[in-house]
Amino acid sequence: MKYRNILMAVAAMLLTACGVDVPKEVNTSYQTMTISKSDISVPLKYSATLKGTSDVTIKPQTSGQLMEVCITEGQQVKKGDVLFRIDSRDAALELQAAEANLLAAEASESSALLEYESNKNLYAKHIVSKYLLDNAENSYKQAKASVAQYKATADRARVNLGYCTITSPVDGIIGSIPVYAGDQVDQSTYLTMVSGNAKMHAEFSVSESILEERTQAEVKDNNALLAAMPDVTFLFKNGAEYPLKGRITSITGTVDRTTGTLTCKATFPNPDGGLYSGVQGTVVIPYDVQQVIVVPQNAVVRLQDKSLVYKVAADSCAYSAIVKTANISSERNLVVYDGLEVGDVIVTEGANNLTEGQRVLF
Repeated sequence: MKYRNILMAVAAMLLTACGVDVPKEVNTSYQTMTISKSDISVPLKYSATLKGTSDVTIKPQTSGQLMEVCITEGQQVKKGDVLFRIDSRDAALELQAAEANLLAAEASESSALLEYESNKNLYAKHIVSKYLLDNAENSYKQAKASVAQYKATADRARVNLGYCTITSPVDGIIGSIPVYAGDQVDQSTYLTMVSGNAKMHAEFSVSESILEERTQAEVKDNNALLAAMPDVTFLFKNGAEYPLKGRITSITGTVDRTTGTLTCKATFPNPDGGLYSGVQGTVVIPYDVQQVIVVPQNAVVRLQDKSLVYKVAADSCAYSAIVKTANISSERNLVVYDGLEVGDVIVTEGANNLTEGQRVLF
């Protein structure tokens, strides 16, 4: 870039005796650049909210009095760890009764089987009639069905007893706990949430046009698109960068008609539990483009719905030209895809102060 200085000298034409001040020299500087093509990496930033890959709402599967809260808010738990205990005395008694009924049914089945086998032998020797044999067989079948029924009842009672001890279905971290020991709970009672935080999803929306620009090459399907996406970064609200990189693992197949965006998920590993569900931040996607025209943002003058730059012509004067910029930009630069050619000279610093045809001295 070159610096051009405009020095205007004003001659004093009037006598100081007349009380007229002599104007001072005015020195105005412009910065210019010659257009060329280059590669650029633009960080695309999107607001995101973290969510565990397996956030599970914990509710009882039976009703009763909550006897024990075995965890605390924010505690890290493993799959199978006990979270809550509900009064199990009634369920235990039901199981005992069901098991007793099952034993009685099994005893009846054994007696019926003996009776049936005996009648089979006697019938073979023509000692008893076919009627007695059929009755013995039917009694055995009925006893066998009773065993199956009481076994199902005992199994159900055993499951209900198991419901009284609530365990974690996933590895994760405990959310808020709005209940206390002694509370009466049922199937509709919210106990807590276990956020499966071994991996975390960052959910965000991306512009359809950005996605098209990013993938207009030979990407044919969603799997290929995800594979072609680069590693991404997560920034906390305070600007701190999460040290582990993530991958975009999901892009919805439909566009929101209201916003023109697609919902995406980026998955980040979370081995130390440093990420929490509900945390808001920014997902940063590096966008690499090759051999494009890049200009400083302050070289572009916004005029209503148009974007202008000032080209320096051969007569050293600046003339406005309409340009079109891509939807991607960095904090300081813009990508221009129409309105400029390699070799053009444009004004960068001071473009907002220029007027059409103003001379820029070399």
